[in-house]
Amino acid sequence: MSVLVLVLAVSAACCLGFGFVLQQNAAQKAPLGDFLSPRLLIDLMRVPRWLGGIGLMVAGMALGAVALSQGELSLVEPLLATNLLFALALSRRQSRQPLGRQGWAGLLLLAGGVSAFIVAGEPRGGTALSDPLRQWLIIGAMVGLALLLTAYAKRSRLSAAPVLLALAAGLLYGVQDALTRTSGERFSEGGLVELLTGWQPYAVLALGVTGLVLVQSAFETAPLRMSLPALTAAQPLAGIICGVGFLGDRLRTDTGALAWEAAGLAAVVGGIMLLGLHPAMPQGGARRERVPDLQPL
Repeated sequence: MSVLVLVLAVSAACCLGFGFVLQQNAAQKAPLGDFLSPRLLIDLMRVPRWLGGIGLMVAGMALGAVALSQGELSLVEPLLATNLLFALALSRRQSRQPLGRQGWAGLLLLAGGVSAFIVAGEPRGGTALSDPLRQWLIIGAMVGLALLLTAYAKRSRLSAAPVLLALAAGLLYGVQDALTRTSGERFSEGGLVELLTGWQPYAVLALGVTGLVLVQSAFETAPLRMSLPALTAAQPLAGIICGVGFLGDRLRTDTGALAWEAAGLAAVVGGIMLLGLHPAMPQGGARRERVPDLQPL
């Protein structure tokens, strides 16, 4: 694994983790009437803390894009999942909660799971598949599942809606990461003209804005512990599926390697859940029992 990719991916995770905490601090005070509406972003633009969180998130996405241009999606995505460690660090500073057994267990599971997956799978690049049908099937499945989760969240109680919205956003962000890498390859091959004549950069922008609305809606309706674990778990899983599915990323597929890769991903998800449910995570204020009736976007 390249040291440059490691530094870039972990730096991106740091910016993302800090940014998510600042965004949730501001979004939890937004009116519920803006739930799942672009108006939510307009209202939050007036809050300096939220703008700071968005600035950090943009920096994290930029660093992640550079990491993706230098390394495989299946390598970078698990490293980006460590953003939860940095979110917990900032939350602990705000809440002054000790790490405790739960925190240490989550930290070890997340770090150990990422290490196990990378060492066992040995992610390496390959030739992207030329079959557009397979690419569209995978992207369509991810986006379709995200739409179903969002539709159900609009009809569910607030206790379930934040988790569903975060899962949907994580799926979209995973696809966005895959298309970001594809956009970078187009730029490297033909410059700005080649980039702008493809559909990928516009899809990246659309997925980013849609994911942002979903994430902020999740942040405004429940504590960070309800949404960030689902977001952090869904994004790398979706990214790895896209990387292996149509970007040509290759992982070891012998029985032992597959077992360790599965165990590593399971440990990552378990660590994310333990850290996300840690008492240090911001609690947020009480919200109403049901989301308001909204007109379709």
